[in-house]
Order: sequence, then C-alpha cells, then structure tokens
Amino acid sequence: MIAVGLSMGLVTMATTWAYRASRPPPPKICGSPGGPPITAPRIKLRDGRHLAYKEHGVPAQVAKYKIIFVHGFSACRCAPVILKSLPQELIEELGLYIVSYDRPGYGESDPHPKQTMKSLALDMEELANQLELGSKFYVIGSSIGNNVVWGCLNYIPHRLAGVALLAPMFINYWWQGMPPNLSTERPTINNYLRTRFRNNVKDGWDTNRQGT
Repeated sequence: MIAVGLSMGLVTMATTWAYRASRPPPPKICGSPGGPPITAPRIKLRDGRHLAYKEHGVPAQVAKYKIIFVHGFSACRCAPVILKSLPQELIEELGLYIVSYDRPGYGESDPHPKQTMKSLALDMEELANQLELGSKFYVIGSSIGNNVVWGCLNYIPHRLAGVALLAPMFINYWWQGMPPNLSTERPTINNYLRTRFRNNVKDGWDTNRQGT
C-alpha cells in the first residue's frame, strides 16, 4: 500500500510539473513593470485597454479619403502593405490619410482574451472616433486582417464609406462578380495555398534550426 501511494504521489507530481512546464510564461504587457517600453501613440479604449497606431499620408484634417488599415497575421501597424505601392506624390495628390494600428495582442496594443468579431469592430470604431475621422471612413484589410473588416460590415456598416479586402484568407467563390470558372478551380487553388503554407513553415523551421 505504501508503494502504491508513493507511486501515485510521484505520478501526480510528474503530471503537475509537466503541465506547468507546458504553460507559456505570463505575458509582458507594454508599459507595465518589467514589460517593453511604449514607443507608439495609443488610445485608451472603453474597457481600459490600449490600442497603438501609426498615421501615414496627409493630415486627417485636410484628407479627402480617411482610411483605416488592418494588418495581417505576421504584421503590425508599421507595415501597411498599401504604402509600398503608393508613391508619396500620389498620396498627396489624392489626399490620402491612412492610419494603421496594432490589433489586440500585437505590437504595443494590449491583448483582449475575450475578443470577438464585434469587439474588434467596436475597437476600430472607437479608434476612428478618438482620431476624429468623421462619421464615415474607409477600411482596408490584409490577409487575416480581413476578419476584422467582415466584423465591421456586420456591426458598424453605418460608419463605412467603403471597404477593400487584400488577399483575404477566406473567399466565397460564388460571390457575384467572381469569375465563373473560379469555383471549379477551387481545389487547385486551395491545394496550392496549403503547399505554400507547408513550405513556408518548413523553411522557417529549418532556418530557425540552422540559426541556433
């Protein structure tokens, strides 16, 4: 009986240790003691969280088009892809104001463990309100950032002057206006995307291993 009890105790201790070892360390929130410093302007949201942002283009006060850009999975406020293809002269000629922001948990924005599509849309609306972008604004999403755009279409459509989806992760191939042969080519497209994703992950893993 003593041996059985000792064995059970050792198993319990090992299980507890393995569980604790598998848990990620507590996050270091920007601006908190021991956390990274805050380098970007941020707004304070209704629930006390902070959202970091970066402004591009002409000042919002004189802009003809006010655009909020939503970054993808591996990006942040500092890398709006649309700016890479827009010369500064064109930005000024068209009167473009673009604000990109760190989605919750990215960069210098606070995480939101209970976030939903609705909360993401309301975060953007609050960003627009605090930056005084007016009653309507444009939204451009990139990759998985288009999930936020979808949330805006559902929860704050009255605030949107227009939206654009760049390289969306999920496509309805039967949307009106899509090429008629796109649905028949869907398996080929999906297989291509899966192969590219696997190769990118493998290449990244190999690179990380070589660098260690």
